[in-house]
Amino acid sequence: MGEVIEFRRAKFSVGDIIHHKRFDYRGVVVDVDPIFQGTDEWYEQVARSRPPKDKPWYHVLVHGSDQMTYVAERHLETDESGEPIQHPLLELYFSRLENGRYVQEGKAN
Repeated sequence: MGEVIEFRRAKFSVGDIIHHKRFDYRGVVVDVDPIFQGTDEWYEQVARSRPPKDKPWYHVLVHGSDQMTYVAERHLETDESGEPIQHPLLELYFSRLENGRYVQEGKAN
């Protein structure tokens, strides 16, 4: 018998604007992994607080920079500022900001 992995519904979706509770930055979700998809080496070096690997992780464009981060769900909360995200790759992922979240024309979110 193989290991059973229980997938938990992700709290955030592609296009949601988030706030990182620990590092105090804003960003927009561009992809969601139901469980950690990085390498063990990356996890050991970067994920110092050891967030759970069996919960959702998010690819996030960081506001005011050219960085993309990979963040565990437990570090994120909804951004309530209503302010748009500034990132050079934003237009590659989304066409506009609508009702407080980013959407891509022609794609179902």
